[in-house]
Amino acid sequence: MTDHDRRHPLRHSREDVETAHGVPDTPQTRSPAYRLAFADEDFLCREELRPVRLQLELLKPTLLMDEAEVESTVVLFGGARIPRPENRDSARTDTLRDLADQYEEARRFAQMITERSMAETGGRENVIVTGGGPGVMEAGNRGAQDAGGRSIGLNIVLPHEQAPNPYVTPELSFNFHYFAVRKMHFLVRASAVCVFPGGFGTLDELFEALTLIQTGRMERVPVLLFGVDFWKGIINWDALQEAGTIGVDDLDLFRFVDTAEEAMGHLDNWHLPRTRRDKIPGRVEG
Repeated sequence: MTDHDRRHPLRHSREDVETAHGVPDTPQTRSPAYRLAFADEDFLCREELRPVRLQLELLKPTLLMDEAEVESTVVLFGGARIPRPENRDSARTDTLRDLADQYEEARRFAQMITERSMAETGGRENVIVTGGGPGVMEAGNRGAQDAGGRSIGLNIVLPHEQAPNPYVTPELSFNFHYFAVRKMHFLVRASAVCVFPGGFGTLDELFEALTLIQTGRMERVPVLLFGVDFWKGIINWDALQEAGTIGVDDLDLFRFVDTAEEAMGHLDNWHLPRTRRDKIPGRVEG
């Protein structure tokens, strides 16, 4: 927002921040108590200010994506450890070496999605969003850049901090402290959720999305699991259904794919209505 957009005649908060820097140096002005509350990092990081920080992390990306006219997204989850195809020989395991093919599939898929988005909506709909890091995340942002389009990166501060991958659109590169708020931003504009092989973080994000859809908290958007052998090998989906802890209908909430072309076909002909469930099949009511 510029000064021209302001709807009141009062001084701008930034003016007072600049003015406060130029006040005389006295014991009073050096005191932390004298700092403007909204410009005081020590104050904002207090334990009691957690609700404010949560609100700010929800609000900042929302406002910036609204201003950038991002209307919907296609989410790409996947492992940070999956190497680029040209680096597959340095992978730690044979499985990771084989999964390098998924990097290229993620890149191709993101390119296809972005090319269609630009042709049909000027790049406003189905913008690729990733976690902003390396591996599959990099492949997704890279594919969007290959198509000449934008993409979003939702990074998180970790002890082994890393820079966002270089393919994220800079003005759509965000950083989070709270995992929960970051998860909300992944899904709040999602028109599809596409999950590539990964570890704990990828599994967490996959099951978060499936739980929201299963319980009717989120529309039945397409959920695609890339890498049939990987997903059927690490999770015994049928055992969950046979145990009765999920229903047959729950296994219908997602589809397995191996290629970008298969994925595009499912997106174009998704078999479920894009509505929220009004009940959970098979659940015993209390």
